[in-house]
Amino acid sequence: MPTLGSLKTNLYHKAPRFKQLYPMPILFLTVVIDLIGFGIILPIIPFVAPQLGGDDMDIAMIIAIYSVFAGLCGSFWGKLSDRFGRKPIILICLAGTSISYLMLAFSTSLLMLYLARAVCGIMAGSFGVASAMVADITTIEDRARGMGIIGAAFGLGFVIGPLLGGVLSGEEMSFMRPGLAAACFSFLAFIAAALFLKESLTADKRAQHAQHDDNEDHNTPIFILIQQSGNSLLIAQFLLFSISVSSVAYLFPLMTRDFAGWGAREIGIVFSIQGLVLAIMQAFIAGRLSRLFGELPTLCLGLFFMVLGQYLYVFIAIDISTIVAALFITITGSTVCMPILNSLATQRSKAHLRGRIMGTTASVAAWGRVIAPLMGGVLLQAFGYTVAWLAIAVCGSLMLLWVISEIKNGAH
Repeated sequence: MPTLGSLKTNLYHKAPRFKQLYPMPILFLTVVIDLIGFGIILPIIPFVAPQLGGDDMDIAMIIAIYSVFAGLCGSFWGKLSDRFGRKPIILICLAGTSISYLMLAFSTSLLMLYLARAVCGIMAGSFGVASAMVADITTIEDRARGMGIIGAAFGLGFVIGPLLGGVLSGEEMSFMRPGLAAACFSFLAFIAAALFLKESLTADKRAQHAQHDDNEDHNTPIFILIQQSGNSLLIAQFLLFSISVSSVAYLFPLMTRDFAGWGAREIGIVFSIQGLVLAIMQAFIAGRLSRLFGELPTLCLGLFFMVLGQYLYVFIAIDISTIVAALFITITGSTVCMPILNSLATQRSKAHLRGRIMGTTASVAAWGRVIAPLMGGVLLQAFGYTVAWLAIAVCGSLMLLWVISEIKNGAH
């Protein structure tokens, strides 16, 4: 009589679609953990930083330092995954992330807080590597769907992160409970990946890629390879998109604090509801829209609503209902963008450079999360909310113009 293990093995080897979906739950969990790291401090930091002697610029810097180190290290992790496989890099990142959350939980000064966020950023390489792994195990036809599942994890992380931060921080506004909870989640994800995640880039595949990876490609800086491939403008969209979305995450808590007197709990709940909408959209709708209308038209539609929400902050009288409505329009529109951008990046890159390319896109997006709070903080202090939102809307508009030009030129 066949055992459960033999049935699973037979199913895995005989059903191509099952082989594609088999690693997805672990990859999903990995990306959720990665995004918890970014989102967990969003509803708390406007209240904790002043307690530790910081001001609004410190709030921006603490948010930014995570992304500075994520930007510096993202392509490094991707390059390592091309050489040694995806799974060991994901495991290293999850273990390091767990340690960074413990550091966050016990932060009692601005310096400790900065250090904890820097370590978390260094270890934030799992999103790019997970995206490369999805590209390894999916066909071009299913690529957007696979990236949509990863995008849904992105959204769910945006649910759990702010929710943990807002609800578990308590009235004393402490990182202790949120940090400990996030550390536990990271450790559980590490155990699950170690036990169940199958390597998508096996030694045989790495050897095969190495035959096509000449010394020129191997030693050439990644930005030169991107320029030679004609994908510079595509990579730039990751920067603009990250600025557009991350600026919302920075300005929304400050606006609700200043215009409505909201605290971490209310902000965390709104972020969580929006993150749930984002997860549902990317898991069940983004892929279907891409198959029905094509990737670029779907990207154009999402960007239209994202930019529309951003301009609402500029031209509509600001009250709490407008602030929340514009947030939902902006983020809901943006939900379809990242899976399609990831799919386009994998389709337009060589297989043996896929890890480096996806690591680079993750790095570029991380630099966008650096620029966003710094740009928002400077413009907010100098000119107020209207000018800060106008700058963000311009970034979204530039993306929309690029997509329209791609459609006109018949790009795929």
